[in-house]
Order: sequence, then C-alpha cells, then structure tokens
Amino acid sequence: MALPGMTGVDHIGFTVPDLEEARAFLVDVLGCEYLYSLGPFVHEDSDWMAEHLNCHPRTVMRRNSFFRCGGQAIFEVFHYEAPDQNPVPPRNSDVGGHHVALYVDDLDSAVAYLHEQGVRVLGEPTASRGAHEGQRWVYFLAPWGMQFELVSYPDGKAYFRDPEAFA
Repeated sequence: MALPGMTGVDHIGFTVPDLEEARAFLVDVLGCEYLYSLGPFVHEDSDWMAEHLNCHPRTVMRRNSFFRCGGQAIFEVFHYEAPDQNPVPPRNSDVGGHHVALYVDDLDSAVAYLHEQGVRVLGEPTASRGAHEGQRWVYFLAPWGMQFELVSYPDGKAYFRDPEAFA
C-alpha cells in the first residue's frame, strides 16, 4: 500500500540563520534560481506555530524564500526566530540529520569549482561499491554548516544494470 495520490517530491525545506547569505550561496555558488519570498508570519496570541509546525508557540518566521535548483528541485528556505532555537545544524549521525545531494555530470570539475569558491569540501571524492558501484560522491558544507553532497554516475549504478544481483 502506498500513500494515495503521491506522485513525487514537491520541495525540500530547510532553515538558515541568514537568508541573504543563503541566497548568495544558493544562487551565486550553486546556480539555483531565486523565485520569490513570503513573510513574515507571526502568531503572537495563539499556539498556531506549535500546532502546525511543531515549533515553539512564540516562533516567528521572518521570511521564507523559494529557489529552483537544476530546473526541477525547489528549496524552501526559512529564516525563523524562536526562543528555543538550536543554532547548530545536525550531523548525519544525529537524529534528524540530513543532507541534500546534487547530481553533477563531472564530479572532479564540480569539486574544483567548489574549492575555487572557498567552499569547505569534506575529504576527497569516494567511489561507491556494491549496488552503488559506478557512483562517486563527496560532501561539502554550506556557509551555515548544512551538509550537501555531490554525486555522479555518468555510466549508471550497478543496481540499475542488474537489480536482481542486489535483491
């Protein structure tokens, strides 16, 4: 059984400490297209934020901006202010840890570009094995510490060539 009517991912939302810094990184470094912004949203006299977004009731969403990345993915980027806000992004090993993976045709030139832009790249590209053989990947950090990944598999992954071998 599947979620009725689900056809795909609509957008990915994440929170940043500085929306202008995020806009510069997403547009000027990653090449995303800025679409539009909304906000602020303030619910001072109710628990709307807690009930609808699982935030502290006095949370204020100053603004959220939308970006298109690679002609398809939409990033909804938030700037919140909350009395109990945690300013430290989760690591992959933390509950709620996450990353956004971007596909590139040429991993080596993409990594060189990130270095030229002063982006912190974590280690060297890694070649995957097993079902992901044929893929190379590397993580990098946004200025606010959020984890991104570059992946490339121009000749495909082993799993897609022979799914039965990995069942």
